[in-house]
Amino acid sequence: MKPTTRPVVPYFSSGPCAKRPGWSPDALTDAALARSHRAKLGKAKLAEVIDRTRAILGVPADWRIGIVPASDTGAFEMAMWTLLGARGVDALAWESFGAGWVTDILKQLKLDDVRVIEADYGKLPDLGQVDFARDVVFTWNGTTSGVRVPNGDWIPADREGLTLCDATSAAFAMDLPWDKLDAVTYSWQKVLGGEAQHGMLILSPRAVERLESYKPAWPLPKLFRMTKNGKLNEGIFKGETINTPSMLCVEDQIDALRWAESIGGLKGLIARSQANLKAVEAWVEKSDWAAFLPETAETRSSTSICLVIKDAWFTALPAEAQAAAAKKLAALVEAEGAGYDIGAYRDAPAGLRIWGGATVETSDIEALLPWLDWAYAQVKTEAAKAA
Repeated sequence: MKPTTRPVVPYFSSGPCAKRPGWSPDALTDAALARSHRAKLGKAKLAEVIDRTRAILGVPADWRIGIVPASDTGAFEMAMWTLLGARGVDALAWESFGAGWVTDILKQLKLDDVRVIEADYGKLPDLGQVDFARDVVFTWNGTTSGVRVPNGDWIPADREGLTLCDATSAAFAMDLPWDKLDAVTYSWQKVLGGEAQHGMLILSPRAVERLESYKPAWPLPKLFRMTKNGKLNEGIFKGETINTPSMLCVEDQIDALRWAESIGGLKGLIARSQANLKAVEAWVEKSDWAAFLPETAETRSSTSICLVIKDAWFTALPAEAQAAAAKKLAALVEAEGAGYDIGAYRDAPAGLRIWGGATVETSDIEALLPWLDWAYAQVKTEAAKAA
């Protein structure tokens, strides 16, 4: 039977993600529009984003927090192009974005001393292989695989190299151990439901020391330059952005951060995301057709919740037919207005991906799940008739 109840907010995209509950354009009425971002008001708002971010995430006082261009991609490229090359690199990849960083390291930066440690979708590589005398590049949470590192215990606090962590779908949903991380990046469009094109770059004192003591062999675009005369440009980390930010997006981020504070800060955000994952876990446990892409529960993401279809008729299909069937399932749900953008990432195994970050209400996740059962039954029945 077709369900009768739809999610109140049927937005489950993994980026840009759902706005915080109760959001409306009225939240942006205090935006510093038509004003310079270098004016006193603009600087104050940019600094507010940094200060509230530090307080919610628990970033140590001597870690720098900067607002940078081009979303998480721009932030992580800044980190790699300015920090890498001084030591050998261990690059970890278990999904498409991690694989993209490997490509940049090998084909763009063209570093010679690189070890690539990989795993297939659904798995983590052997973290015990990582050599922390080298610089280490990894994603905390694989947005396209739904696989996350379980914690930071595998990273020594007394490491010699730097750790560069792409945390874009982990920040504000998972507890990041700052003493284990040296360069952390994320975008506004993920867990807090902000707008795209702005990234955040957080640097440890060790990363700053690297910036001030090491000069890369390659030329750096203006947007990547964080030092001047061999010293860190501290203004970048006080809201004096390298390029012009959108003050409308800045206002939206301030609103999102204030909302986060109102629900209990990081603990409240993590609890909401975990509740969303638990709702899906309870449904999967009873499902005769759906399973998690991550192979173990401890590496299962609570934000990018990735599912595969385990039913025998589906797994017997060739890869192209599996992809077509999964897309049909997602399209049926979308056509009913019950859930938007729930298809798996294009490079991932055929299946579904449901965003479970803190801005998504658990009641909406629970209302979505019966629609997945209904749509799957339609796809399976149609396939049986065509066979």
